[in-house]
Amino acid sequence: MKRLALILALVMAIGAGFGCAKKTGEPGDVDELTPEMRAAIQQITDGRVYFAFDKFDVKPEYKDMLRGKADLIKRYSTIRVRIEGNCDERGTQEYNLALGERRARAAYEYLVTLGVNPGQLEMLSYGKENPVVQGSDESAWSKNRRDDFRVVAH
Repeated sequence: MKRLALILALVMAIGAGFGCAKKTGEPGDVDELTPEMRAAIQQITDGRVYFAFDKFDVKPEYKDMLRGKADLIKRYSTIRVRIEGNCDERGTQEYNLALGERRARAAYEYLVTLGVNPGQLEMLSYGKENPVVQGSDESAWSKNRRDDFRVVAH
């Protein structure tokens, strides 16, 4: 019994030591962020780029929004953003993964042409595996053909 109590005390002491470690740069670690940085992260993650069926070109109506994101990413050089390409449910998994990659790359390349450091950006394709709207009609499909923007480090 004493041995079990000693092991439990040791585990709790080690856990307390790890629990006190300060994490920095994690997206959820908002306590250390200034209000300006919090607002910048919110603006970067707000707003999606939507695509036409089987297309990956950035439409003109999204370019101003992307310029705003680019300005913020450039202003905060510690921010790292993941561009997540998504598709609707039609098509094969392989095709949609490739199309999602092309969609993410289109936004990535546009941000880089605006002066964003490529080291602050990464891309990920979910293909059709991450729908925001369930359904098998154009109203659902049009909302699932998109790029999302996630701040993965700050």
